Amino acid sequence: MFVMNWTYQETLNDTEEMIMVYHKKKGMVPLRSDRFGERVTFAGNLDKNDLSITLSNVQIEDEGIYNCNVRNPPDRITGQHGIQLNVVTELPPPRDSTIAVAIGASVGGALALLILSMLVVKCLRRHRKKELISEEKMEEEDKLDAEVVAEEGTKHKNSLPEDL
Repeated sequence: MFVMNWTYQETLNDTEEMIMVYHKKKGMVPLRSDRFGERVTFAGNLDKNDLSITLSNVQIEDEGIYNCNVRNPPDRITGQHGIQLNVVTELPPPRDSTIAVAIGASVGGALALLILSMLVVKCLRRHRKKELISEEKMEEEDKLDAEVVAEEGTKHKNSLPEDL
């Protein structure tokens, strides 16, 4: 006779409590118990050999060993696989990220100062370059003015009547 079922054991030394069985006409049927009530449902697909179950609203008392058993006579090999369920009641404490924020702010501030100082240096260099260029232009204009004055002086000398 073909047999498939799920059992529950609180520990390895405890007896197994049947929580779900297979019926030819009904398929997998959960067995109501005081421990699980209606919280155990079949979630698998028998056509695909999937015998998964779902346990809803998990409680600390649900911790234990869940076994899936399959027997298919005339096969002599039976299949049994167990799953240990551990229920965690508290979330781990949140990590204090104060140090990470302080380090990030310090590094960000240092980078901002570095960039700002680089911009100031660049602006100062550009300003000095403009001053040098304008000084050179002024010197060239002064030379040109001096040459123009010298030429005009020469022209005036040549155009004056010679009294002597």
